[in-house]
Amino acid sequence: MAENKGNTSALMRLLGDYSYKRITDIPEPDLGLAEHRPYPFIAVVGQVEMRTALLLAVINPAIGGVLLIGPRGTGKTTAVRSITGILPHIEVSDCEESVLPEDLENLDEEDAKNLYPDCYEKFKKRETISHYEAVRLVELPLNARIEDVVGGLNERAAVHRNLVRVERGILSRADNNILYVDEVNLLDDQIVDVILDAAAQGSYTVRRGAVSGTYRARFVLVGSMNPEEGRLRPQILDRFGLRVNVRGLMNPEDRSEIYHRVRAYRRNPTRFIRQWEAETTAAEEDIIIARELLKDTTIPDNALQCGLELIQKLEIDSHRAEYTMFEAARAYTAADGRVEVTISDIRAVAAMALRQRRSEFMLNFFTNQVEEDKQINKILDDISPEDS
Repeated sequence: MAENKGNTSALMRLLGDYSYKRITDIPEPDLGLAEHRPYPFIAVVGQVEMRTALLLAVINPAIGGVLLIGPRGTGKTTAVRSITGILPHIEVSDCEESVLPEDLENLDEEDAKNLYPDCYEKFKKRETISHYEAVRLVELPLNARIEDVVGGLNERAAVHRNLVRVERGILSRADNNILYVDEVNLLDDQIVDVILDAAAQGSYTVRRGAVSGTYRARFVLVGSMNPEEGRLRPQILDRFGLRVNVRGLMNPEDRSEIYHRVRAYRRNPTRFIRQWEAETTAAEEDIIIARELLKDTTIPDNALQCGLELIQKLEIDSHRAEYTMFEAARAYTAADGRVEVTISDIRAVAAMALRQRRSEFMLNFFTNQVEEDKQINKILDDISPEDS
């Protein structure tokens, strides 16, 4: 990680060093070739909390994903799509069943031969059954059906090959990638529940009659929503790890910088991305280092007790609150090149992890129940006093 400057964390410098006046005009021929090249993550102006949350989630997927809440046009989708540009490559299977070498190594020979026939022989002969590629952003369409999400029977295989096989769904294809659900508050509740369950367990099972298949689903979940278009059910809201309120930047200087950068990017994406290559590469290297440091990052008792006392005073019922907060603090610490969480790290992530978890309804519900229980016991005492 970069060398510390004062008390500012490396993560904050990563987000802040390149936030202002970084447009360089380098003449370059435009060949007119269309490429899918996302806007550079480091070039996003401001929105430090949103970018911090996304970085923490990819450093430590145990956080449970990120929910971005805000009006249209505030850069939510741009930031999510750009995060893939600073992530290290991942191992991807070349097999039809998406099996990786590590999966075959953990199975006995007979199970491996029966479950993964197309790759077992290659693996046994020490042939390559996987390759490395960039992390992908898998976007869930708003009109997706439950069969699209979890998978279903492969009708073509059934008709032409007389073979019954379960086709993988979007969740399986998102394994080791980022699953982005835009307008999550408008999705069918059943689909949202399936996505959240798969994200929490890291796998899911599809059953179609006598045929079933269990697939890995170890993805970083990112959702976004505009609260003007509808609320999210409390039980779904609780399942997202970090929550970020995204507003448009009000500083005229920031908005001017956004305009110039977007204009430069749209005129020539290749040139604009090259201007940020050095910073993008440095960010990718920092994330690789942070992921390694995370394995050794611990939370001392004083920081742990501080976080627990905070949750107690906020009267938050959900136990996901402290888990999310502590895992986010570990990621924040690792991103700063350290392995021991401090109270300052807890403070840095507390709002993102704990906001919108305190339910006034539940607090009033339990208070009313206590009063009702007292009334029940008082009446019992009056009509049936204890044995004297």
